[in-house]
Amino acid sequence: MTSHAHPEGLPRELLALRVAQELRAGMVVNLGIGLPTLVPSHLPEGHSVLFQSENGILGLGGIREDGIFDRELINAGGQPVFLATGASFFDSATSFGMIRGGHVDVSVLGGLQVASNGDLANWMVPERGGGSMGGAMDLAVGARRLIVAMEHVTRDGTSRLMERCTYPLTAQACTNLVVTNLAVIAVEPSGFVLLEVAPGVTVEQVIAATNAPLTVAPDVHEMVL
Repeated sequence: MTSHAHPEGLPRELLALRVAQELRAGMVVNLGIGLPTLVPSHLPEGHSVLFQSENGILGLGGIREDGIFDRELINAGGQPVFLATGASFFDSATSFGMIRGGHVDVSVLGGLQVASNGDLANWMVPERGGGSMGGAMDLAVGARRLIVAMEHVTRDGTSRLMERCTYPLTAQACTNLVVTNLAVIAVEPSGFVLLEVAPGVTVEQVIAATNAPLTVAPDVHEMVL
């Protein structure tokens, strides 16, 4: 489905804020590259969420914005980070042991496409002729809960929420919640369920921007940001 009439919805920072509302004290959380890295800046000061990076850090404090770059202090995407008090370091084998062993409570990943059964595609765009496999495969199946944060449609208006992914899959039936610039959508055994709409966005607009059946929850409401 292709259209240029979809609403803009939330800017990236507010999308990250809405994702941050899903995190609770004491959780171990892994953030994918791109939009998910904005999430820590929207948690209250003194929070006790532990951010893990698959290159071997537990206790990331967020992305450095002060121009200082220490190659010894980077996340898995190569971005400079600062550390929370009590942060620890370990090798990649231990890090992936944490992920594969089910010790990560929540993973927040970006997405290219999500299917109504929870399939995720986020590593390759075939028409561009390339992609890079990475830790997302492990995170998608190893984390106890997977949140996908992404734009609802592509730049040309094609929906990223589909009955079936057309891009190569990262993992099957792994997504629990999708937060987009237009809506918050749960992935249930029955398919997509619309829980919330972004301010200024209607239920009808979300349905029109979704290329799969979408059940509207009885208590669907506007996001509180």
